[in-house]
Amino acid sequence: MFAEVIINSHVKKLNKVFDYQIPEYLCQTIRVGSKVLVPFGNAKKGKEGFVYAVKENSVVATKPILEVLDNTLTSDQMELAKRMSQMYFCNIYDGLKLMLPPGSECPKEENRIKDKLGRFIYLKQEIDEIENALEDGCIKSPKQRRVIEFLRDNDGIYVGDLKMLTESSDAILKTLEKNGYIESVEQKIERNPFEHKEVPRDTKLPLNSEQQKAFDAVKEAMDQEIYKSFLLFGVTGSGKTEVYLQLIEETLKKGKKAIVLVPEISLTPQMVDRFLARFGNCIAVLHSKLSMGERYDEWNKIKENRANIVIGARSAIFAPVENLGIVIMDEEHDSSYKSDMTPRYQAKDIARYWCKKNRIPFVMGSATPDICTFYQCKQGKIELLTLSQRANQSHLPDVSIVDLREELAKGNKSMLSEALHQAIEDNLKGKRQTILFLNRRGYSTFVMCRECGFTAKCKYCNITLTYHAVENKLKCHYCGYQIPNYTVCPVCGSRKIKYFGAGTQKLEEEIHHLFPEATTIRMDVDTVTKKNSHEEILKTFQENKIDILIGTQMVVKGHHFPNVTLVGVVAADGSLNTNDYRAGERTFQILTQVAGRAGREKLPGHVIIQTYNRDHYSIQYAKEQNYLPFFEAEIGMRKQLKYPPFCDIILFSFVSKNEKEVQKTAKQFYQKIKKACYAIPDFAVMQPVPSPISKMKNRYRWRIIAKGKMNQTLLKIFHALLNQYNQSNQKTRIILDINPNNMN
Repeated sequence: MFAEVIINSHVKKLNKVFDYQIPEYLCQTIRVGSKVLVPFGNAKKGKEGFVYAVKENSVVATKPILEVLDNTLTSDQMELAKRMSQMYFCNIYDGLKLMLPPGSECPKEENRIKDKLGRFIYLKQEIDEIENALEDGCIKSPKQRRVIEFLRDNDGIYVGDLKMLTESSDAILKTLEKNGYIESVEQKIERNPFEHKEVPRDTKLPLNSEQQKAFDAVKEAMDQEIYKSFLLFGVTGSGKTEVYLQLIEETLKKGKKAIVLVPEISLTPQMVDRFLARFGNCIAVLHSKLSMGERYDEWNKIKENRANIVIGARSAIFAPVENLGIVIMDEEHDSSYKSDMTPRYQAKDIARYWCKKNRIPFVMGSATPDICTFYQCKQGKIELLTLSQRANQSHLPDVSIVDLREELAKGNKSMLSEALHQAIEDNLKGKRQTILFLNRRGYSTFVMCRECGFTAKCKYCNITLTYHAVENKLKCHYCGYQIPNYTVCPVCGSRKIKYFGAGTQKLEEEIHHLFPEATTIRMDVDTVTKKNSHEEILKTFQENKIDILIGTQMVVKGHHFPNVTLVGVVAADGSLNTNDYRAGERTFQILTQVAGRAGREKLPGHVIIQTYNRDHYSIQYAKEQNYLPFFEAEIGMRKQLKYPPFCDIILFSFVSKNEKEVQKTAKQFYQKIKKACYAIPDFAVMQPVPSPISKMKNRYRWRIIAKGKMNQTLLKIFHALLNQYNQSNQKTRIILDINPNNMN
């Protein structure tokens, strides 16, 4: 017997199979997906790899497999990794690593995340014998008796907890162990992210007619055991989560499991609380704010079938869930479901793969669906389920637009218009809460000398540095480079340093100045770096301890704050002024989603949008909170300009430390693309140009943009071109991304 093995490597040249002999003593152990140790190159201890296939014959295999390390992966996961390699132009191992236990990719064995072991104390004798010993006075020490009595009711407890709860010491436990009353056992400690959560249980709510219709449609697909995609299209506050909960309850009744995907880490706490309240502790959570140890234990909880529901960000779609019954993707329009790192996968594609494989429904939900998803609904490829009313009969908030050009004409240079200032004042008097949204962190966007025009830029990226007032530093939001703030111009020595643009830090400072009696809290990347900090911020605001929440897009989606009656969008133009064909769509989505945070209970809501482009169609339709006319306007424009969903955007990025080398490679590759694709209908390729951010992390960047419908022909051509290039030891890295999140 022989095995085809994929070596654990990101090197492009090694993205192929290597044949090895399977020793007779391993024949019963080894299978497709097995992690093995094989002799490879100069590696003294062998190299790790995964069994790609098992076969009877090989003409090239000369070396045997050394060891089977584990059987973590299944043949289905191996098959998915193969598909990802083809779809996303990555190594097979790049796909496999997403399915491995967290922390297992560490090159050094001793540094890999493993089970956390600890000492647990158990009673060594039967309860009757223990009772007799207590009654007969054999255990005389009050401290020893306290330990024994505690263990009688709580047998099998971690030694640290036992010592704390009984106020005992190692000496007391040692004496009891020596006398044969207790025993110490080393076993696994589970790092539980819910350890200190106390969520009261709830019961399911009655569904309204629209919710019931949506539930019945999905349940029918579940009962028939067929794959079907659904879009739950519901206005903000329409009760989509309740539909999710009841569909999952139905899934659990059938003895199956569920995966629930959420886009933002900040959404996870509220979603987890809802699920804990309904289903208890049969939940596992996977997201980047957990410690590596917690993620490892949550992954094992899933692998060992101790979790029926998995909640997490996009990578949770790779969780080792057996007997999957449904996949739910909340806020399906969110760009975070598309990875910006290798492999550049779209979580929707992976979700569809698993749902088709398991013949189960795939439910996507959004108040502002992705244009391509809604177009598929119109084409009949996805079933549309509509929730047109808020579930608790509350009304959508009133939305008004403030033209900032008029504010400037009146001499108002504040970040707040007169209308928003007055509305915040009224809200504070009425003991109501306010959310202020500004999708730009830091204090000022850039710093410039008014004497000579010097602008502070990143040393490693062709981008201006952002001023952060709290630390008094200038920071690059791309590579993390930071320097102390300038007080004197380094070019001309002038002290006329001026700060331009505004971020959440500056907004917070202005709110403190204008409303000194108000309590505020800020939620952006800078304030949620510590573990559980995002959850603490949301909890503090939820408990009405804060008057004003200031934040970036973290505050936009999914949150339910009953006492929020005012939402202010400080600068609606930020997402409009981007180099992206989706600028209008993203602006509409952000504005509609943030508006949906206001007036979600009995109190009426009011939204004020500040903008310099009040007549832009995305802002006008967001004011009306009406998706359908926005969709018609957007889809008409895209059809005319041949943008997705009528084609795919194919981005070739070229990255190198050598500026001339990257330019030369981009131009040569452009000629090869033109030659290889000249006969492909409706395919267009643009001339190579420097990327909008032409230098990042000390590497120069060029790009080629192509438009066409991705199919097997184009896939084969692009793979052939990349393979040919990678075989020639070039110094420039080429990255191919289909429908990328950003065009920078």
